[in-house]
Amino acid sequence: MNISSSAQAAALALSTLVSVYDLETRKRALALVGQGHSLNSVSKQTGISRAAIRAWQIRIKPLPRGGTCPRCASMPRLPEEPAAYAYLLGLYLGDGCISRLKKGVYFLRVACADAWPGLIEACEAAVRALCPDNRVYRVQRQGCVMVTGYSKHWPCLFPQHGPGKKHQRPIVLEPWQLEIVDTHPWEFVRGLVHSDGCRITNWTAKEVGGVRKRYEYPRYFFTNRSDDIRKLYTDTLDRLGVEWKQPNAWNISVAKRASVALMDAHIGPKY
Repeated sequence: MNISSSAQAAALALSTLVSVYDLETRKRALALVGQGHSLNSVSKQTGISRAAIRAWQIRIKPLPRGGTCPRCASMPRLPEEPAAYAYLLGLYLGDGCISRLKKGVYFLRVACADAWPGLIEACEAAVRALCPDNRVYRVQRQGCVMVTGYSKHWPCLFPQHGPGKKHQRPIVLEPWQLEIVDTHPWEFVRGLVHSDGCRITNWTAKEVGGVRKRYEYPRYFFTNRSDDIRKLYTDTLDRLGVEWKQPNAWNISVAKRASVALMDAHIGPKY
């Protein structure tokens, strides 16, 4: 197929996308975009493909389009994927950072160890869910992958961003973030454990009837130098009915059998 034929085929495909739906349907979809909803969200609500909506924006004069950020919209609202947000919030508080590029664009990076490919996939899916219209990258570093997404709105979504290390400054969740964590506590705990936690097998030896026996038992650890982040973790565990102890300054341990079973049901080991 030559260049002119390719152009004709592309034009025909674009025309088909525009003409399949009546004008009122197209206007309703564009109105949702104009209210600040992402293309991904509008596609889910209407069943119309993102490609079709993009084509309509080209061929039909759209209604004024608002920002895609739910927090800096004229009427701030919660992120459209709150469960993914709760998980990514946990990852960000543990192993994430936000840096500024020129022209007001920011990039979020979350360090994920090469040993846990499932964690890398889950992190990328969460970043993509929060900014579905932006690309997500994997940048290989020694021993880890930096899952990276670019957006102007990361500081809106993660207002804990600021200069300096997290453990050297206050980390306090906004009321709207607490609402999400209260609604999706396990996703938040999973993000924290996947970033700064682990599930290990401990052992101890006891003498029973003159015979020394070895006993093994599973245990969860969470390690973070920030008092505020550790408290967010333990406060959420309290609400979930998980018993925990703090054996030293930076570590939180979950070792009681019932609590470990509860964590296993919702978190499990990294993979």
